Amino acid sequence: MKIELRDVKPSSEYTLLLVFNNGETRKPDMKPFLELELHRELKDEKIFNTFNKSFDTIQRKNEADFEPDILYEKSTPYINK
Repeated sequence: MKIELRDVKPSSEYTLLLVFNNGETRKPDMKPFLELELHRELKDEKIFNTFNKSFDTIQRKNEADFEPDILYEKSTPYINK
């Protein structure tokens, strides 16, 4: 099955809550991406919080996006306690 994103919510400390088409909710730590030139502006939390769902992945205001497979692989399962 192709991994597709169904929902995204910015969370604390540069993490996101992602819901995928397989029913899993996962939480990637986005801090490692903040050092890459393309994503450096995400250090500003106002910009980080502009993530939204775009087709089957996430996108931010400047239209830079992430591959859903990468988001899935770089995240851990999230269990709401």
